[in-house]
Amino acid sequence: EVQLQASGGGLVQEGGSLKLSCTAFGFTFEDYAIGWFRQAPGKEREGVSCIHSGTNYADSVKGRFTFSRDNAKDTVSLQMNSLKPEDTAVYYCNAQRGRLKYWGQGTLVTVSS
Repeated sequence: EVQLQASGGGLVQEGGSLKLSCTAFGFTFEDYAIGWFRQAPGKEREGVSCIHSGTNYADSVKGRFTFSRDNAKDTVSLQMNSLKPEDTAVYYCNAQRGRLKYWGQGTLVTVSS
């Protein structure tokens, strides 16, 4: 069964840090582009970061978030530093190759001011 399991969300104060992880099951992880997306209450889902041949970040998180990938463990991580209240959202990991696309279940990040 194909799955992406995300974890690591929680409640943190402004300026704090969290590390999200996403582990893949049931497919050849290294063949896929992996992304983190987030959806804040009342807003559309937006891309945060993507890693494939290189790593890209949304302007809003550049310099604060770091995306890493371990193909041997079928896992990616998103280190989030200097968190802001506007980073509050449900964070989703995504794996995509061509038309194949898989989503994790989401993990909630809440940043208090």
